[in-house]
Amino acid sequence: MPLPTGVYRADQVGSLLRPKDLLAAREDAEAGKITPAQLRELEDGYIADVVRKQQAVGLRAVTDGEFRRRWFHVDFLKHLSGVEQRGAMQSTNVSVGGTMPPRLVVVGELGHPAPIQVDDFRFLESHIDEGRATTKVCIPSPTMIHFRNSRDTIDEAAYPTMEPFFADLARVFQEELADLYAAGCRFVQLDDTNLAYLCDPKMRAEAEERHGDANELARQYASLINAAISRRPSDMTVGIHLCRGNHRSQWFAQGGYEPVAEVLFKELDVDAYFLEYDDARSGDFSPLRHLPPHKIVVLGVLTSKRAALDDRAEIVSRLREAATFCPRGLDQLCLSHQCGFSSTSEGNDLTEEEQWAKLRLEVDIAKEVWGDDLSV
Repeated sequence: MPLPTGVYRADQVGSLLRPKDLLAAREDAEAGKITPAQLRELEDGYIADVVRKQQAVGLRAVTDGEFRRRWFHVDFLKHLSGVEQRGAMQSTNVSVGGTMPPRLVVVGELGHPAPIQVDDFRFLESHIDEGRATTKVCIPSPTMIHFRNSRDTIDEAAYPTMEPFFADLARVFQEELADLYAAGCRFVQLDDTNLAYLCDPKMRAEAEERHGDANELARQYASLINAAISRRPSDMTVGIHLCRGNHRSQWFAQGGYEPVAEVLFKELDVDAYFLEYDDARSGDFSPLRHLPPHKIVVLGVLTSKRAALDDRAEIVSRLREAATFCPRGLDQLCLSHQCGFSSTSEGNDLTEEEQWAKLRLEVDIAKEVWGDDLSV
């Protein structure tokens, strides 16, 4: 079966290890030692370089490595009007080094005063080799502004009830997707930890304390995401990535996809799923039996959390095992690592050289399984 635009047999989630000099420059910018314009100029140079490196190892879905972000979600969501960053979240697990994600609160009606990713997309697109690769834009799922919060973090004067809040949240994402499409973007990935967190018994119970029945919450999130992407043109591909946490090689949730599988595969109107499957925490492949015959799963059986190369034979075996649950077998699968290499600026515990070796191996395995043309 043909793959959706922007999806390849050897694919990636998106974030890559930041060069140390870029991390230092970001610290300097936050301390006022260099200007935002100077920081962006440095980011431009490092992004141009990482684009070349991605294409050199054989990747055809190319990102900016999220080099302009500290957090995969906050650096997008904070640009919405009505959203403020206040303090830090309380996490179920303690992060390495005690790092806690920033807490985002809704202080007024949500708005989308200006495009958020368009300038970044245009710069990235200008450095892609035409015909060899697709520019991939990663943005957080709209659920990321709700799941960790409770009713008291959403301003009741702006939103006395939750229905208008979810409607506005969908609208601001519709507007961003429209701006990206007008700029030429044809592939967007929504990064979502929350549907995967609903597979973890402890996190599921905590979510029910905040939001009520977890099954209904999963359906509510599917409706929210569907509304957010409902106005995308037919030639714009939307994928969703599910992750159980990825901070300095640490995970935060565990549990197979079964609790959300039917909602995920039967109710969510996306074209492709990027699913974490690099170890036993993600359960077995049986939830793939719900996959419709016209959709694609990018199977994250490789790991970005460890420096060692994955075992080629084991990865091929796991791909073939997963294929037995898919209506159209291997035709519905692609290969990736379970998550990016640097969901936050600190990155996972490996070197840049080890990262590129892992990506080269991924491309080699994909060619062994599907052939040299990774676009079919």
